[in-house]
Amino acid sequence: MGSLPEPRRGAGFERRVLGLGFISGLPGTAFALILLWSGHAQIHTKVTLTLVFLAVWAWLVFRLRDRVVRPIQTLSNMMAALLEGDYSIRSPNPRPEDALGLAFREVNALGQTLRDQRLGALDATSLLRKVMEEVEVAVFVFDPERRLRLVNRAGEKVLARPSERLLGLTAMDLGLDGYLGDEGPRTIEAALPGRAGRWEARSTTFRQGGLPHRLLILTDLSRALREEERQAWQRLVRVLGHEINNSLTPIISIARSLRDQRSKALRDPEEDTKVDRGLDVIAGRAEALHRFLSAHARLAQLPPPRLAPVDVGAWVERVVALESQGNVDIVPGPPAGIRADGDQLDQVLINLVRNAIDASAETGGRVRVSWALNHDTIEVRVEDEGAGLPETANLFVPFFTTKPNGSGIGLVLSRQIAEAHGGSLVLENRGEAPGCVSRLRLPIQG
Repeated sequence: MGSLPEPRRGAGFERRVLGLGFISGLPGTAFALILLWSGHAQIHTKVTLTLVFLAVWAWLVFRLRDRVVRPIQTLSNMMAALLEGDYSIRSPNPRPEDALGLAFREVNALGQTLRDQRLGALDATSLLRKVMEEVEVAVFVFDPERRLRLVNRAGEKVLARPSERLLGLTAMDLGLDGYLGDEGPRTIEAALPGRAGRWEARSTTFRQGGLPHRLLILTDLSRALREEERQAWQRLVRVLGHEINNSLTPIISIARSLRDQRSKALRDPEEDTKVDRGLDVIAGRAEALHRFLSAHARLAQLPPPRLAPVDVGAWVERVVALESQGNVDIVPGPPAGIRADGDQLDQVLINLVRNAIDASAETGGRVRVSWALNHDTIEVRVEDEGAGLPETANLFVPFFTTKPNGSGIGLVLSRQIAEAHGGSLVLENRGEAPGCVSRLRLPIQG
């Protein structure tokens, strides 16, 4: 319980109380003095009693003023404290049997109610902020001038910048101006600084402080759609793998048995050659199909990552040393460590570097691998000087490949590994020069 502040003086009201006090006591005091001075007492006695009467009269008037003014000043100060947000002020021992005590009791009850409401509002605001920070939906709030006033953690990741560098910027500066127009939800394809893909944009208006504000919510649909697509491919691969393997196993066995039996029989050499060729074709194609299905089955059998500390610089140098053919340059970035599955990340970077080497080999260009920190993520870039990507829509479609001997699962598997780590993988053409750039973004986890 807080202490009451010093009462604030109201000179006009106090003068009126003093005036009324002196006026109310004037008749009695005047009558007493008249009686005193009309008597036969000695002069010094009359003067002394007169002074006593006047002093008592003044003391009673000032006492009356304090009894009237001070409770009102206390009530005023209590209300002022409530207006300033200090709900700890209480009046001690209010007496409910009189009107003034009842007023103090009601003000105390009002302070307690406002305190409870403030604590409830603070708890609700804290919960709302916690929910906003944890949800994977990007939330942006813009003021009437379309300047950003609030952004959650997911929004920071989408824009690849911390909130300290985002607040105060306009929607046009952030590249979000085109999403604030329509009220209803709409699906868009957008390449935002922190992530590219398909988004659901919802924009609505609300009022705060009497002014209209805009609320923008961006939901990443790409990951959910890719997860559904991945699960569909997994089911398809399981079914195809089971059925085709059931057929391939006896074909391989029979073909080998026929070849072994044929080698023991005495037959025409020319016919033997034809049989050999046919059996070799059967066995070779069956084994190739078996390898093909085994490779694609990896998409449906990727284990969850086993997280362990990984030094980014050592990881990049190790993979480049394995895959380098003399035309790969490393541009060192800042020292950084992440928690990830090192074996799975090796597979991702091997695929990206190998693709870049193959692309650059056609033009005689070089490959550059670099990394940089961006807020709470690290971005590893693999740039080549090849001919670029003629078709980007099918890059992550399973089984699709532009290489003569490609399996079509390298990029799909790489993106699956990146997303299993909470990151992303994007491939795009370099705008300033020929070639392609792969951007592998991974969270810096504690």
